[in-house]
Amino acid sequence: MIVDLVTEAIRNAATGNEEPVSQAAGLLLTTLTRDGLVYTAGAGHSLAAVAETFYRAGGLACVYPLYHPELLPLHGAEASTGAERRPGLAAQVLAAAGGPGPDDLLVVFSNSGVNPYPVELARAARQAGTPVIAVTSRTSVAAAPRRSEGTLIDAASIVLDTGVRPGDASFPADNPRTAALSTVLNAFLWNSLLAALVSLAGEAGNVTVPLWRSSNVPGGDEANAALLARYRPRVPALA
Repeated sequence: MIVDLVTEAIRNAATGNEEPVSQAAGLLLTTLTRDGLVYTAGAGHSLAAVAETFYRAGGLACVYPLYHPELLPLHGAEASTGAERRPGLAAQVLAAAGGPGPDDLLVVFSNSGVNPYPVELARAARQAGTPVIAVTSRTSVAAAPRRSEGTLIDAASIVLDTGVRPGDASFPADNPRTAALSTVLNAFLWNSLLAALVSLAGEAGNVTVPLWRSSNVPGGDEANAALLARYRPRVPALA
């Protein structure tokens, strides 16, 4: 059953990423103490993970989503594949964002981790002194055709491994053709990271984690107003 495949994949991701998640939470905490921003990026369906990080109930308010319309399949399916394979697009997106810098953090979601867009994002960030967390699949990266110099894993500071099989599909187990799991596991690992961050900040005792509230619960709009006022000048997508 698909529920068994998903449950097993989540369990494996949880046990296999305990140390990397802890290390990544430490990077997040450092970013918060420096009043930095957490830049998040992906292409194609990895943009679903970027949406999960941004302006989300329970999510970090200091997130700057990196985005270009050509990367989203809804704006052109085949064109989006071409965009993430196009050298130079990462530099264009980073230039438009004006960052990140040494006080910031970059999180890149990419299942295959070999196309120019995610690899060039990570490389440029590291050159700017920005730590990079890659959320990817080591198995998928190993099997994917090389389309850039190096891989996202090579360029990252920390790797969170989804363990997704090459091709992303999971069902049926003996000959997978459907039920892609990267979106589920990206969301799980991101939220595992947030939970670890909140616990770490609680232990530190002197760091407030800026978290959005749902706008559909009493007091949500009021709680979010201060966060909007604080981060909107630095994150244009919050306008």
